[in-house]
Amino acid sequence: MRNILYILIFLSNLVGFSQNDALFEQGNTLYNDGKYAEAIEKYQAILDAKQHSADLYFNLANAHYKLNNIAPSIYFYEKALQLAPNDTDIKNNLSFAKNMTIDAIDIVPEGWVAKLIKNITNSLSFDNWARLAIVWVFSFVILFLIYYFAYSTFKKRLAFIASLASLFLLCITLVLAFHSYNLAKKDRPAIVFAQESKVKSEPNSRSEESFRLHEGTKVQILDTVNNWKKIKLTDGKTGWVPNQDIKAL
Repeated sequence: MRNILYILIFLSNLVGFSQNDALFEQGNTLYNDGKYAEAIEKYQAILDAKQHSADLYFNLANAHYKLNNIAPSIYFYEKALQLAPNDTDIKNNLSFAKNMTIDAIDIVPEGWVAKLIKNITNSLSFDNWARLAIVWVFSFVILFLIYYFAYSTFKKRLAFIASLASLFLLCITLVLAFHSYNLAKKDRPAIVFAQESKVKSEPNSRSEESFRLHEGTKVQILDTVNNWKKIKLTDGKTGWVPNQDIKAL
C-alpha cells in the first residue's frame, strides 16, 4: 500500500512538472508576442504551484519591466539574483530597472578592513564554511596522530607544525562561518511596493514623518511591531512603514 502511495505521489509530481513546463513555454510565447500581461499570468501560475527558478523570476521580471511596473520588476530581478548571484544578464537588467526609481540614496562607505572581511566571508556560504571546518578538523586529527606515532624527529616536527596550522585555519574558518551566519540572519531585504510611502519616526500613523520613499527602493527590515516594519536605508536612515507598503525578499 505504501509503495502505491509513493508511485501516486511521484506521478502527480511528474504531471505537475509537465504542466509547469507547458505554462513556462506558453508564457515565453506570449512574451515574445508582446502580450506581457498574459505572460505574467502564466508565470505567476507556476509560482502559485510552488515552483521556483532563476529563469522563471527573470522572465517574470522582464515582463513587468516591459509594462513599466517598477517595484515588481525589481523585486523579481532580486529574487532571480538570489538563486543565480553571478548571472550577468540578471545584474544588467536589474540595473536598468533601478534606473526607473525616483529615490537616490547614498551608500555609507565601508572601511577597507571591514570590506575585505565581508568579501572573504561572502566568498562561501555558511554551509560551505561549515564543511571546510570539518575538513580542517579531520586534517588536525590525522596530522596529530602522525606526530604522535612518528619515530622520525623530522616527521614529528613537520606533522606538529602542520597540525598547528590546521588548528589555526579551523579557528579562522569557524569565525568566518559564524560571521557568515550572522550576516545572513541580519540580511532581511525588501522592496517598496507603494507608489509613495511616508516613513514615520514611530510605528503609528500619528507620529512625525521622517522622509518619503517611492516604489522600487530596496530597504532592510530591522524590526516588526504590529502592522509596522522598521526599515533601514543604505545611507543609514531608519524609520517605520506600514506592512503593506513593502514586500520582503
